Amino acid sequence: MGAIKFKIEKKLKGQLGRAGILETPHGKIETPAFVVVGTNATIKSVNVEQVKECGTQVVLGNTYHLYLQPGDRLVKDAGGLHKFMNWHGPTMTDSGGFQVFSLGVAYKKGITKFAKTEDLHDDTNEKEENKISPQLAVIDEEGVTFKSHRDGSMHRFTPERSIEIQHNIGADMIFAFDECTSPSAPLQYQKEAMDRTHRWAKRSLDYHKSQPHSEKQALFGIVQGGRHEDLRKISAKQIGGMDFDGFGIGGSFNKEDMGTAVKWVNEILPEEKPRHLLGIGEPTDLWEGVENGVDLFDCVLPTRLARNGSIYTKDGRVGITNARFTKDFSPIEKDCGCYTCQNYSRAYISHLFRSDEMLAGTLGSIHNIYFIVNLVKTARQGILDGNFRELKEAFLSRFRPNTA
Repeated sequence: MGAIKFKIEKKLKGQLGRAGILETPHGKIETPAFVVVGTNATIKSVNVEQVKECGTQVVLGNTYHLYLQPGDRLVKDAGGLHKFMNWHGPTMTDSGGFQVFSLGVAYKKGITKFAKTEDLHDDTNEKEENKISPQLAVIDEEGVTFKSHRDGSMHRFTPERSIEIQHNIGADMIFAFDECTSPSAPLQYQKEAMDRTHRWAKRSLDYHKSQPHSEKQALFGIVQGGRHEDLRKISAKQIGGMDFDGFGIGGSFNKEDMGTAVKWVNEILPEEKPRHLLGIGEPTDLWEGVENGVDLFDCVLPTRLARNGSIYTKDGRVGITNARFTKDFSPIEKDCGCYTCQNYSRAYISHLFRSDEMLAGTLGSIHNIYFIVNLVKTARQGILDGNFRELKEAFLSRFRPNTA
């Protein structure tokens, strides 16, 4: 296809990790890299100039949301995603498959991509649930019928329709339509969903290749298989054998061994093509992902947490509205180079959140984006400099994931 070019610069000795350069029609990405999520063609509470100043190289839009509002045809008429949102660097769109997951089986259940081992069970007949429960999405062999979360109107996604929408949106890198299952789904359903994802991948690829100008966009296939080693390896072999430009690793994981699950997949996927870990962005997970051969990550967490007053530091996340910050006139982190830390104090940011000021979310998001984007850049530099393990151990020895 040729829409992108990927070159590995250096490999992590004894591991799958690598530093590379991914060339797209809108510029180069130094990988590993963190992809900042702009669901509705905007990164919530910050403008594209601020996002770029944080060191961001690439942003991701959401197919499901942009299809519903303002509509993929309108985005195309505006000149495509880059022109529409005034972002001139590399872009991606997901397939809408995760929204099938989050608005279908997982809707209002609080289920995420992660499950702890003790929480997993096989006593839920998810296939039957999909047929009879009042959810917003119903999956069948051909695609997904769903209700808009905006107005309740009915819509239909198929692999072909997902690719058509993504062609209209016009991102540099797009994804095949897939089914993302719940971590608590039984083994049999995980296998059925994986097999369906493989069939949808072929349909996505065939449709993409049949369309004019498809060579301008790179298509990534998505590996599924849940938390099961045998399924993950089957999926990696199947998807890896198709003529995709790159690969996404989707679905659900055990929190305790996500790195191992990623390793199962990346040991099989073609080494010469880029790999994107979908929807994963906690600092500890980023180190594991880089070490095990992931080139790109995306996640809404940096901005979502920031808007709720949860701010990343090298010691862990802090709740900036905590009383101890009300008279703290130091920056969030003294050695942080972000705009927020260079100009504002913890006391001021805490005040903004307590006062429900819009600027609170902006300043918090700038810091969190900067923190995560540059964390992955640090990991990349560690591969190039040969001190990745030391950097990883130093970070993890200090960072406390559940700090509030």
